[in-house]
This record gives sequence, C-alpha cells and structure tokens, in this order.
Amino acid sequence: MPQPEVLSDMPLDKRQQLISTAFKLFYFQSVHGVGINQILQESAIAKKTLYHHFASKDELVEAVVLYRDQVFYQWLSERVQTVEMGKAGIRALFMALDDWFNQRVPQLCAFRGCFFINVSAEFTDASHPVHRLCAEHKQRVADLIAQQVAALGLSEAKAAYLVDTLCLLKEGAIVSAQLRGDTGAAMQALKVVEQLIEIETN
Repeated sequence: MPQPEVLSDMPLDKRQQLISTAFKLFYFQSVHGVGINQILQESAIAKKTLYHHFASKDELVEAVVLYRDQVFYQWLSERVQTVEMGKAGIRALFMALDDWFNQRVPQLCAFRGCFFINVSAEFTDASHPVHRLCAEHKQRVADLIAQQVAALGLSEAKAAYLVDTLCLLKEGAIVSAQLRGDTGAAMQALKVVEQLIEIETN
C-alpha cells in the first residue's frame, strides 16, 4: 500500500519515529496494553501527524511488525552469512541467539523474548494481518535455516526433518530464555543441534 504524501512542513522521519517508539512500548508492555496517547506522549508527536501516516492503531502495529522483521532478519542473516554455509552457519545462528539472550545485541533492544510470538498471541485470529505478518517472519527465519541445511547435502526428507527440528529448538530456546531466564538456552540447544547434525550427516 503506498504511503500518503508527506506534508511539506513535516519532517520525513516522523513516521519512523512513531514506529520505533511504538515498537519499544509494544515490546516491553504489550500491544493491547499501550494506547495511542501513550505513544504520542513518548514520541512527542501530535495525533494529527500519527493519523496522517496510519489510519488506525492496527495499521501502526503492522508497520511495527514489519520494522522489527527487517531489523531482526538483517541482524540474524548477517551473523549467519559471515561464515561458511552449512554446519558453521547453523552454529552461528545459535551463537547469535546466545548474544541476544545475554544482552549483547544493542540494535535489538534488551531481550524480552520474541516480539513475534508475543504479538501473535495478542492477535490470535490467523487471518488477521498482524498475525499473518508474524507468521511470515517465522517463515523467513525458517527459510534462512533451510539455506544452511541445504549446504549439508542431505536427502530432501532428511533436510526437511532437520529444518523443522532446528526451528523447534530455536523457538524452545527463545521461550526458555524469556520465561525461565535461562540465558544459556541457546548454547544448550546448540549441543543438541550438533549431535543431530552428526547423526543425520553420517
């Protein structure tokens, strides 16, 4: 959907300012727990400006989900792509998660679990645009993992099994780090991953 034309007296960064402010509030407090007025107060932006860019709160939430997807995916893909495809790439993914869980990734904000899991739980209707965007993010990450698994040279069935299992271990590590405060969850998952890869590639 094309964005409305920016008014001549309106700085070009107002839309992004609204999105980044809303993201932090939604991430730390929840989407439904944050009202439009709180976003306006925190961002110091007028209501008229907000509705110039977003017709509704849901539209703003969609923009925030897309923003987080872009930031998170760019970070994760860069971490994975700096090493050799395959085992090293898979290991790099879980080491990246370990950095995230242990507050070593400033661009992602302090770790408070998975934004997409949290938000999709607030928009439970699978047909809702926000829920769909969260699901699409998870698929993008799964595709990133699949690219690394493909480099292992496994059969189609084994590769599909390994991708699904790695995704489950990734999600489990994220939830364990969030709910149990288990900051070592990613490295524990990595041990299982390495054993599984060894089994599947021999």
